[in-house]
Amino acid sequence: MAKIKAEIIGIGSYIPTKVVPNSYFLDWDFYDANGNKFETPNEVIIEKFKAITGIEERRWLEDDQVASDMAVVASRRAMKDAGIDADELDYVIAATNFGDVEKDNYFSDFMPAVASRIKHRLKMSNPKTIAFDVIFGCPGWLQALIMANQFMKAGDAKYALIVGVEALSRVVDPHDRDAMIFADGAGAVVVKLNAEENGSGIYSYKTLSHAHPQAELLVNDRSFNPAHNRDGKYIRMQGHKIYEYALTEVPVAMKAALDDSEFEIDDIKKIFIHQANEKMDEQIVRRFYRLFGKQMPEHIMPMNIQKLGNSSVATIPTLMDMVRNGELEHHQLHKGDIIMLASVGAGMNINAVVMKY
Repeated sequence: MAKIKAEIIGIGSYIPTKVVPNSYFLDWDFYDANGNKFETPNEVIIEKFKAITGIEERRWLEDDQVASDMAVVASRRAMKDAGIDADELDYVIAATNFGDVEKDNYFSDFMPAVASRIKHRLKMSNPKTIAFDVIFGCPGWLQALIMANQFMKAGDAKYALIVGVEALSRVVDPHDRDAMIFADGAGAVVVKLNAEENGSGIYSYKTLSHAHPQAELLVNDRSFNPAHNRDGKYIRMQGHKIYEYALTEVPVAMKAALDDSEFEIDDIKKIFIHQANEKMDEQIVRRFYRLFGKQMPEHIMPMNIQKLGNSSVATIPTLMDMVRNGELEHHQLHKGDIIMLASVGAGMNINAVVMKY
């Protein structure tokens, strides 16, 4: 019996044009968790930040844009790449954690859902095209992809649009050093049901949720500056604990996903990992290979965090689009390549997927 799976047939992305270099933060006032202003010069703070994360600059959306604006562009590009009509879609699933947030508002707008806004603005008139959002932390886009795969296995879908979009610049604390990590962007793929025995698509996955006891490693909270906007809540994370959690749990999930597939570790051509932190991502992949008694191959892991920062759910699809378009040196993506996708984020949640592109 043929193995039904979701195959990626189109990719699109939207990367904002506003470039925000690290020097942008030289005039910011950074505070610690106790509400005390750091005495360390910002030049030193930024230098250490770059050494740890690898981030040199990031992209932020324009003041008059919101997340769904980026999502619509990425979706349109993915559907054009796939060559399908919008009303052929059975599902529009948008992964986002903050929805539409207007400039200086700090209010997450989820009504209607981002997916519903995408469907409306792309004039998808078919009422049988179901649109909904997924909130699953940074692994949300992968979770949406897995859900589409399951819908197809159940005979409930032939085509689906999977979008990851976030405007994190709207929800960062201007007095928190971690604000420098976050960025904006949108990525989308169109997936199609594939029933070929050895065809392209998802072959295996592993999903983990460590809500107890790690649920509060990433939360929304007040500004570190006691005098700043007491009505607003911002991204707050325990960076060191997240780093330790990710290095411990993500390689294990990746191994479990590969073990459940039909492939060996040497079959993997590329690993697309959530762009969270350059050093953390490299160590995750190195530990994954060590579980098989292997060294991490050269050029196995494309990265764009240095120039684009961390855009949460958007990092993997935007990275895939860049590689597919030949925009990253030493990296290509060819039809039939065995690839792994992996992400970790708020929840705390982890996803790892093995697929044939």
